[in-house]
Amino acid sequence: MTATGSSAEASIAQRAALFREIETATLGHILTEGFMAPALQCVIEGPRVCGPALTVSVPPDDGAVLSCALTQAKPGDILVIDRLGDDRHACWGAVMTAAAQAAGIVGVVIDGFVTDVAAIRASGLPVWCRGRSPLTTKLLGKGGTISETVNCGGATVRPGDLVLADENGVCVIDPAEAEALARTCAGMQAAEPGIIERVSKGERIDEINGARKLFETSRAS
Repeated sequence: MTATGSSAEASIAQRAALFREIETATLGHILTEGFMAPALQCVIEGPRVCGPALTVSVPPDDGAVLSCALTQAKPGDILVIDRLGDDRHACWGAVMTAAAQAAGIVGVVIDGFVTDVAAIRASGLPVWCRGRSPLTTKLLGKGGTISETVNCGGATVRPGDLVLADENGVCVIDPAEAEALARTCAGMQAAEPGIIERVSKGERIDEINGARKLFETSRAS
């Protein structure tokens, strides 16, 4: 690996680390784009991961490309899988989970279904998906793509985009905006306990957050 490549990877890792304490819902107060469909939920309770996207598009009934993608993974990657509209086949299970962990992948986001849920949970690897299916993909060699722009859960994901995923869902972050977003989110989260305390002491939430003034202005216009 070149010094330039090593420096770039270190920079991405540093940006990902900024979001270890940031909730996707905090980003939801700031951004309008980049959120995957709420139907994509984690099969394990409570995890939060952030890392660069390793993108894959997988033909509906053929999972061969996934095995090839794992050989290109770097430790800390999040595997993002575009299922190209398939709503029947599970492309992920116990074996792929073990292979992903061996490759250093820290999370998997699938716009589709999985099988072997108990094994995935036992592994501890966070996997976001639409649900489960007993009908699995086969090794057919129909193609697919690796490290190209994909659509996952309605969000466009480019190779190397930061993916933040937690108990509330999945959000895609432009690495160039990561540091500023992380600072803003950290400030919002730090302020939240104080707001809750003020409400508990009897202050009106619509006065604390300015909603009352906005609402009255909208009615007067």
